[in-house]
Amino acid sequence: MASIDRQISREDVEKVPGQDATEAFYGLHRHEVLERPQFKRLQIGVIAGEESKLHGRIPGEISANHRRFHKEVRNFFDTVVYPDALVCQDCTSMLQKILTRNQAREADGKRPAQSVIDKMTGNSELNMHAMRMGPGKHLQGRTLMNGLVKPEEFDYFHELIITQEFARSSLRGYGDGLLGGKVIGLPPVLNFGSEELKAKVVPEVLSGKKFICLAISEAHAGSDVMGLQTTAVKSEDGKEWIINGSKKWITNGTFADYFTVGCKTEDGFTVILVERSPGVETKQIKTSYSTTAGTAYITFDDVRVPVGNTLGEEGGGIFVILSNFNHERWVMCCASARSQRGIIEECLKWTTQRKVFGKPLHSQAVIRAKLAAMIARAESVQSWLENITYQMCNMSYRQQANKLAGQIAFLKSYSTACGQETARDAVQIFGGRGITATGMGQFIEHYHRTIPFDALLGGAEDVLADLGVRQALRAMPKNARL
Repeated sequence: MASIDRQISREDVEKVPGQDATEAFYGLHRHEVLERPQFKRLQIGVIAGEESKLHGRIPGEISANHRRFHKEVRNFFDTVVYPDALVCQDCTSMLQKILTRNQAREADGKRPAQSVIDKMTGNSELNMHAMRMGPGKHLQGRTLMNGLVKPEEFDYFHELIITQEFARSSLRGYGDGLLGGKVIGLPPVLNFGSEELKAKVVPEVLSGKKFICLAISEAHAGSDVMGLQTTAVKSEDGKEWIINGSKKWITNGTFADYFTVGCKTEDGFTVILVERSPGVETKQIKTSYSTTAGTAYITFDDVRVPVGNTLGEEGGGIFVILSNFNHERWVMCCASARSQRGIIEECLKWTTQRKVFGKPLHSQAVIRAKLAAMIARAESVQSWLENITYQMCNMSYRQQANKLAGQIAFLKSYSTACGQETARDAVQIFGGRGITATGMGQFIEHYHRTIPFDALLGGAEDVLADLGVRQALRAMPKNARL
């Protein structure tokens, strides 16, 4: 134990030899410590005829139609994505630096390992990048998850599974860095780009060879899309757009190859696909979560782009962006719901193994009350999410835009508000460990530090709640009276 945690005193260590160290160990370490190769070698043997009664993560059950798919997706994330994600997080302590010195994957702004991105394509047998875009024509002719699901059978519940497995890793910045920008930046190209443009860009992005991001927000305008100041004017021959301006807080912008950019034009607001070229400069923005997300400040200085890169009609950019919001916010709700469940799992384990006054921490009524509130919030969010997901599976894209915009906005606002309450309660349960970036409470500290991202991305909570009310009022009959 002393070789694992340098913070244990000599007196504590001397109390353990020759005795059952289970309780003492789990009072100081996470179960995964036992599974790390550098510590596994310290095991000197096992008791003959005995099986371990202690476990780390245990897979749950899901509906019969999607069980095999979920099992394979989870196995992929546990064996391929999760190990790389752990390496990519901030390494501030000496212990972390020692553990990762041979990996050279510290949080220095580099994107996740290309090997992981390539494996998500799986030599065109997995096509996980394509599945993250949801159901649609882009799946036609592709093999999905080694043939477990046919393209025409793939629905929003399959996408929910993938999104929630991303969130299950509990590593917020890494999840966004692993082509998170594609989920919100590529749909405008798929839905509004010319056939020539799609033929070039879509295969590159869905194969993981190129990155794309959505560049809308600016220092001067966030939710106020029509207040954007980045401009695009046509060249004298009318064949090119000349773009000038800046964008801020752009996920994946640091290493993106393509930028889906919102611009002010003569006809109003237009969305244009910009390829990284002379005049495009990106700078990393350090935020509360890992720099693996590639959050960027982007400047466009007389950037020339073919008019053929216009997405949708000139001046019709607001429709392009609004049509993208429903799916973007729904994806964020999927992640938020699963993250909260993961935090509750951490709290249930901790309150069981942590002893206070000679009893488990959950023997305290105030702790059980916090757990009850956390569980109630998480269950309500997941239930509402699955309700909306079912409706999405049985609606056309146009019907979703007309009928679910308000519901999804409400859910996004509610889910992230619940997440912030759960983060605060989790810190109280873990105490000092809940604000420590390593050790027993590392996921609690990470969640508490990064939950504000969920509350802001895709629209602030208050803005979305107001949108939901306005959508409801719009649908209310004008002659309705008490």
